[in-house]
Amino acid sequence: MSRTRSHEIFQRALQLMPGGVNSPARAFGGVGGEPLVFERGEGAYLIDVDGNRYIDYIGSWGPMILGHGNEQVRAAIHAAVDQGTSFGAPTERENTLAELIIELVPSVEKVRLVNSGTEATMSAIRVARGFTGRNKIIKFAGNYHGHVDSLLVAAGSAAATLGVPNSPGVTPGTTADTIVLPYNDPAALAAVFEQHGDDLACVIFEPIVGNMGTVIPKPEFLAAIRELCTKHGAVMLMDEVMTGFRVALGGAQQLFGVTPDLTTMGKIVGGGLPIAAYGGRADIMNHVLPAGQVFQAGTLSGNPLATAAGIATLSILKETNPYPRLEQLGERLMTGLAKAAADAGAPYSVARVGSMATLFFGAGTVVDWDTAEKSDTERYADFFWGLIDRGVYFPCSQFEALFISVTHTDEDIDTTIAAARASLQA
Repeated sequence: MSRTRSHEIFQRALQLMPGGVNSPARAFGGVGGEPLVFERGEGAYLIDVDGNRYIDYIGSWGPMILGHGNEQVRAAIHAAVDQGTSFGAPTERENTLAELIIELVPSVEKVRLVNSGTEATMSAIRVARGFTGRNKIIKFAGNYHGHVDSLLVAAGSAAATLGVPNSPGVTPGTTADTIVLPYNDPAALAAVFEQHGDDLACVIFEPIVGNMGTVIPKPEFLAAIRELCTKHGAVMLMDEVMTGFRVALGGAQQLFGVTPDLTTMGKIVGGGLPIAAYGGRADIMNHVLPAGQVFQAGTLSGNPLATAAGIATLSILKETNPYPRLEQLGERLMTGLAKAAADAGAPYSVARVGSMATLFFGAGTVVDWDTAEKSDTERYADFFWGLIDRGVYFPCSQFEALFISVTHTDEDIDTTIAAARASLQA
């Protein structure tokens, strides 16, 4: 399988961009070698610049739940382009997308559109602090909430992959009010609330972690967050940038029956274009300028192209209810991968919720960052390249979730399992 053009383009990129990429998650730091350079996507497939075709399980790190190049989404974008690309003024599509979000996400009464998941979490924390008049926040080790200074502490995702959980350039002052706790540990959370309850503005968390690999929350952990936030007047801030519209139409909060005070959304909400949102209780959201005094703004927020893509994507999900089929595909894939790993004698564990999953190499169930970091990352790297050579594109890190789209077929899944079996036995 030739990758000559990918190599040439990446070598040029190294001279133009730091590390040759515009996001470290693309750098292959967790598996070695050079990243592939892609030319186009078609349904469940990606085609690189050398003409190699891969079954794609990244889906642009989550947004492409409808597959690449969905006709209805493309048509919506084309129609929006014909009317102009940005106005810096209100459009009706902003209302339409906001109405869809409020309809579909149980806890959201009002919403603000922004441009990225990072911007959403940054803004939501500011609102939580403005609403409560408090400074301290709680986050959990291995949860990644974007490259916000106050949250880039014990982060997962690319920071974990590259071994830089605390970034240079983040000053002690910006993280002084951030308390980091182990995920899935209600006792540790209760102890901090006991000590700092009156000073805590919010608890921000991933309801299903995707940035140290897929990690599933314990019911008692979610219940503790809700109970303690309510008792102490802190804001429960659920980061559904990854899980929103992915694990259920109403996100993880609908799936688990948990009602947060604020929610951040991204990825699927824009159907592959750069848009995100934060929203929640009206009394909290009414603190955002111009209704309130908490400042947040953005020139391209609610961009006409992104809102068009988001409306089309959420409308399709609402009308077609693909989640039972995605559940079937996820079960078929991960059952097959688990059997392939077992037959190869590779210690492993599997974590999956719907169409979001991880195959961990290493003994024991992964429940937090301490257990995740014990994974055999070298074995994963060998596995990853074995799949690449067999036409399957998996996450380029043990600490990233894979995603399945509605365009994947049973044949795609079976081909992937066969490729995994061959890679593990090579």
